[in-house]
Parts: sequence; C-alpha cells; structure tokens
Amino acid sequence: MALDLVDYENKARQAVMAFWGNREAARLRQIETGRADQGERAGVTDGKNMDGFIDLILDIVRANGLAHADIHLKKGVLTLPGYFRPTKLWDLLVTYKGELIAAVELKSQVGPSFGNNFNNRTEEAIGTAHDLWTAYREEAFGKQPRPFVGWLMMVEDAEKSRSAVRDASPHFPVFPEFQGASYLKRYDILCQKLVQEQLYTTAALLTSPRTSATSGEYSEMSAMTGLKAFVAALAGHVAAAAARLD
Repeated sequence: MALDLVDYENKARQAVMAFWGNREAARLRQIETGRADQGERAGVTDGKNMDGFIDLILDIVRANGLAHADIHLKKGVLTLPGYFRPTKLWDLLVTYKGELIAAVELKSQVGPSFGNNFNNRTEEAIGTAHDLWTAYREEAFGKQPRPFVGWLMMVEDAEKSRSAVRDASPHFPVFPEFQGASYLKRYDILCQKLVQEQLYTTAALLTSPRTSATSGEYSEMSAMTGLKAFVAALAGHVAAAAARLD
C-alpha cells in the first residue's frame, strides 16, 4: 500500500502562515495587556507557533495506519525517561499499545540574533538525541524496535541568516563545509549530520521570510533535509508499526 503524505506541501504552507500569524498575534496580545516582552521574545512566549506543523505530523500518523494511536501534546504527558537526566520534555509523542512510536522536537529561530541561538540549538539537539538513544539502549522504554525520532526546524529567511559568517579558530581549522557558511547553511549541515550520525531518524529545515504570513511561502536547503524526506520517513515508520502491531 502506498504511503499517504496527506498533501503535505499545502499543509506546510498553512503551517507557515500560522507560524508568522501566531507570533504577531502573541506580540499584540502582550501589548494590549501591558506585559510585553522585549525584542523577539514577545512572539515566542505564547507557545503556539509550531502548532501547524504538529497538525501535519498528526495527519501523517492517522493516515498511515495508526488512527487510534495515543497522541500526547500536553505538558504533563510529554516526558520520557532519560539516561543522563531523569526525564526530557518533548514537543510531541506518539504511543500505541504501550510502545513508543515517535518522539518529535519542533524548533524555530528568527532574527536578529542567529549566532548564539544556533549554538544553543545545536547543543540541545545533539544532547537530547544522545540521551534518548542511551536510555533506549538501557531499555528505558522496554524491549521494542527503535522509535521514529524527528527534529523539525523553521528558520527565518533574512539577510543575516543568509550572509556568510566568519569563525575564529586560532589553534585548529574548522571543517571546510563550515568555512564561510551562512547560518541557514550551518543549520542544513547540522540536520544532515544529525541523520548521518543516526541521532535522528530524519531532520528537516524550512526557511521562510516574515512576509510569508499571507502566502505561506517557504524554502528548503537540500533534498536530504527537506520536508518530503521528513514526512515520507515518518509515514513509512508509522505504516510499518501499524502492520506489526495490528
């Protein structure tokens, strides 16, 4: 049976419009209540910016054989045991018949500051995955096949994210692929390496300018880190789990 990718491109455009729209709505709400955060933080504290992508992921799960899976979205049921720490809070978990089917992180970054945020996102992504797979090795989730572990990142397409960046490394040279790479390119390299090192089943990077609030326009940096690779891998994993468990 063919995998159902649920018209993901159209749903992604809707998710992009919601991303920018929710950021602006959160900022305006804070202004109205007189408790506005400084800078770009006003657009992220509402916590709803990536909900459109969550809806897309849920559609993939339901359309590929696990319509009755347990979908966990509330904070109280989003933790998994860790190995280096007691628990880790994820953005979305899917379980079925006591088995962890999927764990997904959804992140975003907008300007004007990209440097420190890139480093923080990188360390967080690597640490989260290493912790999960070590816990899996130690049977924290019981004896089960490897779950789908996904990382999806939305980054603002802006002059500062597209411009070449210089690094200071006085003792040893940085790897060639990073030399002069923009922050968008660095995120693309990060996603590729996260998959190559088997830290994530798949990692996707989408870029979008602020003007996409009305158009839903988005771009991808490479086929390996594109949205189709992400949704196809998830659909295939879900279909295989459904065939095995039902």
